[in-house]
Amino acid sequence: MKKFILTTLVSISTCFAFAQVPGAPAGAKMPDMNRGHVYGKVVDDQGKPVEFASVVLLKTTIDPATKKPKDILVKAQQAELNGDFNFKEIPINVKLKIKISFVGFTSYEAPVAFAMPPMGGMKPGQAPDPEMMAKMMAAFEKDLGNIKLATDSKELDAVVVTGTKALVEMDIDKKSFNVGQNIVTSGGTAIDVMRNIPSVQVDIDGNVKVRNANPILFIDGRPTTLSMDQIPADIIDKVEVITNPSAKYDASGSMAGIVNIVLKKNKKNGYNGMVNAGANRRGGTNLMGNFSYQQNKWNLTATIMNMMERNESNGYSDRQASIGDVATSIYQSSENKTKGFMLFPRFSADYALTNRSTVTLGAFFGGGGQFKPIETLDITSTVNGVKSFSNRYTESKREFKPQGFQLGFKHTFPKAGEELTMDMNFFGGTNKNESLITTNYLNNNAITGTQIQKNAGEGNNKFITIQTDYVKPIKNEGTIEMGLRAQINELANKNVNTLKAVGSDVYKEITSASINYTSTNHVYAAYMSVSGKTPAFSYKIGLRGESSNYTGELLNTKQQFSNNFPLSLFPSIFLKKDLSKTDQLQLSVTRRVNRPNFFQIIPFVDYSDSLNITRGNADLVPEFTTSGELSYSKTKGSATFLLSGYYKYTDNLITRYYSQEINPVSGKMDLINTFINANSSINYGAEATYVNKFFNWWDFTANLNVYNSKINTSNIEGAGAVSDGIWTAFGKINNNFVLPKKWVIQLSGDYQGKTNMPVSQNQGQMGPPGMQAQSSSQGYVEPYYGIDLAIKKSFLKNDMASLTLAFNDIMKTRGNTRVSIGDGFVQTSYRISNPQQVRLTLSVRFGKFDMSQMKRNNNSGADMQQMQQ
Repeated sequence: MKKFILTTLVSISTCFAFAQVPGAPAGAKMPDMNRGHVYGKVVDDQGKPVEFASVVLLKTTIDPATKKPKDILVKAQQAELNGDFNFKEIPINVKLKIKISFVGFTSYEAPVAFAMPPMGGMKPGQAPDPEMMAKMMAAFEKDLGNIKLATDSKELDAVVVTGTKALVEMDIDKKSFNVGQNIVTSGGTAIDVMRNIPSVQVDIDGNVKVRNANPILFIDGRPTTLSMDQIPADIIDKVEVITNPSAKYDASGSMAGIVNIVLKKNKKNGYNGMVNAGANRRGGTNLMGNFSYQQNKWNLTATIMNMMERNESNGYSDRQASIGDVATSIYQSSENKTKGFMLFPRFSADYALTNRSTVTLGAFFGGGGQFKPIETLDITSTVNGVKSFSNRYTESKREFKPQGFQLGFKHTFPKAGEELTMDMNFFGGTNKNESLITTNYLNNNAITGTQIQKNAGEGNNKFITIQTDYVKPIKNEGTIEMGLRAQINELANKNVNTLKAVGSDVYKEITSASINYTSTNHVYAAYMSVSGKTPAFSYKIGLRGESSNYTGELLNTKQQFSNNFPLSLFPSIFLKKDLSKTDQLQLSVTRRVNRPNFFQIIPFVDYSDSLNITRGNADLVPEFTTSGELSYSKTKGSATFLLSGYYKYTDNLITRYYSQEINPVSGKMDLINTFINANSSINYGAEATYVNKFFNWWDFTANLNVYNSKINTSNIEGAGAVSDGIWTAFGKINNNFVLPKKWVIQLSGDYQGKTNMPVSQNQGQMGPPGMQAQSSSQGYVEPYYGIDLAIKKSFLKNDMASLTLAFNDIMKTRGNTRVSIGDGFVQTSYRISNPQQVRLTLSVRFGKFDMSQMKRNNNSGADMQQMQQ
């Protein structure tokens, strides 16, 4: 079999080379001539790398109108931090030249030619021998070596550069969306950013979904314990959506993939910074300062953001249940107002040990947040036709103090693309919470009795990741990538829950409502992937091995739990076919796992909210997901179109589930919200994304996802098999209009059709009404939509200042209605949060640059535009 595969590959390669040389059979089809590879390194007169230099490849043609030579842009890029540049798929049969420019240096220009080996002795129709074929393939490689730029003695008083990144960037295993210029999100958090990312859905509680499931959140390529609302929008540079993660990433996690938030980094010598200040109509404020300094071997960045939050929400919950011979009806209407603040300080430093080795240190500490929600619930209960009324008033206080450190090392080798990275990341923090719940029982609006419940708790978490990765280029424009990873997650939680019953003056501890535990989770992994290019397609094939174990203890009862998950293998395959210079076809297949966490497994019954009782399930087993995705992309001018079809199949899906069980506290039948392994789940659909710059003043982005999602619970007694699921659609549109006199308008909207509830691994505490995580296998979400608008005005010299006015949910339509139907109950919940929000943000930039070494991260765009004129 191996000999057959080898013979086949050699035959294909021989035929490809044979078709490109003189002497090919008459009538043979000419092959794709974009087989050239040009690379080199840009250095100064002292041999040091020139970072971010503009490098462009041009081809010379005859202008049919003027009959004179004209330079046409072939490709352009910026030199890397080590000065390297690398052009692939370059035409080999045209006249080329390279041009390199950088502020403070004299421009460099030189011809580039591929020298074909002599074909003497070859007859028509004769294929080249292996030695000749090797020489031909080597001729397509052009190493330009170290290119020195001479220092320009001309003094530059001022430089103004313009240009913007592409809104969407495609890679073989991810999509990147540049959001640094998004004005709607100014002064907000990462949740606001996600609302404007194609493929990403955000519900009324700020939960992020990708294709109706919750993804894993990364920051700068590493997992984090931060939540979306703890990350300021103004420090985010781009968002990477990885719907089908490769072997490089953790196999454990959500079936929705990964959302990676890439933070802004300084790329200019000297110092520069920005100050943002804003406020919203509910009294919330935000203040952010960012300062960067880069000189010689140092690159320092400091960011601090303070947000004063003022949030409002309201809603209702209506549950009809028949439990045994008792018919109950519970209707709750709620109003919630939250005051709080968040402080986010962050510091990072890069130091170049050598021209090829860099050490990175990042940290955030001394920040945190405090939130004080106040909720009022009016409750109407009906038991076998007898109504009763009550009012619940809850005052809560939640505090968190996160901290994190990152230590990284990167070494690049002389061969372009070869690098070694080592990272150690620590994310953790402490949290405290307390609440006072006063329930008044009413009769004709008169208080007949009062019950008071006090909750006090604290916890901490630690998330440590150690990883090393090595990448080595190989022939056929490929790479070998391998890495090791160890991850340790520690959680601890202590709660005290006391109750003063009606008619009593004494608080008694409710042990059934006090959950105290510790847990430790270890994951160890190794991976290897190989990528390359054949005449027919590009590929990236990987294999990941992963094992894990966890231990936990219930501190109240001294019960201990542990489990070891053996080594499992997770393959991934990515294929890409270039149908033409502008058309691509991609196929990916991966396997992932989601292991039950400690909170899902412990059989503790949480009775802290008698209307929403929860319990873990010690019999849970891991779920495994196999995903496939086929994508087609086309680029024409400034337009990019992406169409994807996807399919996900999950065995033993872990999901919440309502069932009728004996309440261990009251001894009566009750509805218990627990976790189960459903038999399976299937998600499939098609997604289209279109991005275009119709005119210089209009950028347009549209996304449409049509999908079907269903969960099979035929293995659960009394549940029965779920029907064929629900076909639904999710869509987004975003418009940016650049108007005269430096005005910019951004108009965006989204629509979510009726859909199954998202499959969620979010294990936040529950609380009425509607905050409880309802079962994804027992209900659906009603359709909703929303429209956002923002207006920005730039002013002062070089647009150093801007004022942005943003309107979110201007039609007050992003209310979320969920319907749950199960054995003996029907529940409908509705919530709307911060409708018709208005924010005003002032942004001011400042800086002084070292013009002799300034890193022109935008100038290449200006050069490219000039070359195409």
